[in-house]
Amino acid sequence: MKVIDLRTFIPSKDYEQSKSFYQALGFSMSYVSEDLSIFQNGPCTFFLQRYYQEAFAQNLMLQMIVADIEEAYAVIATLQNFDIRFQPIKQEHWGKVVYLWGPAGELWHVTQLNQ
Repeated sequence: MKVIDLRTFIPSKDYEQSKSFYQALGFSMSYVSEDLSIFQNGPCTFFLQRYYQEAFAQNLMLQMIVADIEEAYAVIATLQNFDIRFQPIKQEHWGKVVYLWGPAGELWHVTQLNQ
């Protein structure tokens, strides 16, 4: 078996707010249906769905690897109009990370790996 892509389906507590959040984060959106959108940034894509189950959303973790954690943090810090929270850049032995909780409670590990 040769895998060529892997996409996740992210839940939304408020579908419209989540769509706006991911666009403000730098992803472009493509319409699929009234209940599903595809988001893309470069070669990376995921689905956003009009579906919410609290236990699932609050246990969902994703890692977004970025080239420049300072630039990513600057973008995240401008997103004050959304129901999100985040922590300052944290140095780890493997790189740097910003923990970002999205509008449905999903946890993003925004990461710059050591070179």
